[in-house]
Amino acid sequence: MEQNYPIKRIIDDTGMIVDASFEEQINEKLVKELYYNMQRIRTYDRKSINLQRQGRLGTYAPFEGQEAAQVGSALALQADDWVFPTYRDHGATLTFGKSMARTFLYWNGRVEGCIPPTGRNIFPPAVPIATQLPHAAGAAWAEKLKGTKNASIAYFGDGATSEGDFHEGLNFASVFKVPVVFFNQNNGYAISVPMEKQMNSATIAQKSVAYGIPGIRIDGNDCLAVYFETKKAFEHARNGHGPTLIEAVTWRKGAHTTADDPSKYRPDKQGENIVDPMVRMELFMKNYGYWDEKWIQEMTDKIIREVESAVEEMENFPAPNVEDVFDHVFAEMPAQLAEQKEAYLAHLERR
Repeated sequence: MEQNYPIKRIIDDTGMIVDASFEEQINEKLVKELYYNMQRIRTYDRKSINLQRQGRLGTYAPFEGQEAAQVGSALALQADDWVFPTYRDHGATLTFGKSMARTFLYWNGRVEGCIPPTGRNIFPPAVPIATQLPHAAGAAWAEKLKGTKNASIAYFGDGATSEGDFHEGLNFASVFKVPVVFFNQNNGYAISVPMEKQMNSATIAQKSVAYGIPGIRIDGNDCLAVYFETKKAFEHARNGHGPTLIEAVTWRKGAHTTADDPSKYRPDKQGENIVDPMVRMELFMKNYGYWDEKWIQEMTDKIIREVESAVEEMENFPAPNVEDVFDHVFAEMPAQLAEQKEAYLAHLERR
């Protein structure tokens, strides 16, 4: 079955174009936009890990190695589309327009970190596995009923395909031909469980057959392939043809979260032969005349300033109001909860 789902790519590991059919659509503006966003979210990701190690951020889920998959897919979206991320897709949401400071706040356990900017339809990250897939199908169905051209994208990992919500989401979306793209980032592991131990399928893309929808595999470390193939899937959806299942084959370079030790379950040197998506894009830019040292330096300085400013905004954000825990759970506060609130406020006054 694997041979029926070959991995689509536009540039190879050395940065050379291997699919000339897209060559006319590639231009300097697009290439620089892709690279800028990849560099931006990698800088954010590494800063987040440092902040967590310093005790300035809570447990964090890094995504280094998956920048091409997240940036390429997010840039294929239109402004009124819907994004349903997991806990590892903050690179995609940042690319789609979410505030960097608010994203830091999310990782500090603040509810304000779940609020998207005005004009962007971004759901809070789904920590339960695969629950966002039916939500994405539902939002897409609503857009179809309203007669818009808006679509939704659901991000999920390989482990999510073993959950019931995966099958329910794909089945619903295929039956009603709703405009949704199911974007799987197959990074090889569901926390510590390798793909071959949680499914008997050679690929994730082939699971599309059961629902009568297109399924494709792409090189998730090739940002150009991700962008153009995801854009094609959105066009398919917007034209009334229903969902597509995309399997972006990529690699999680680091730990599942900052509370995880991948050396306990991943063999030594596994993944060392995988070319970093940033390196591949840099090689491509140099091969085809898009590399500009002055622009690179200006871009790097701009990103560092943005990240440091976002950290400062996060750390200077007003302290949470403890009363919110009591006030926003029930429409009418039960007597027992009111007593707890009163007791806690009295405790604060005595301190």
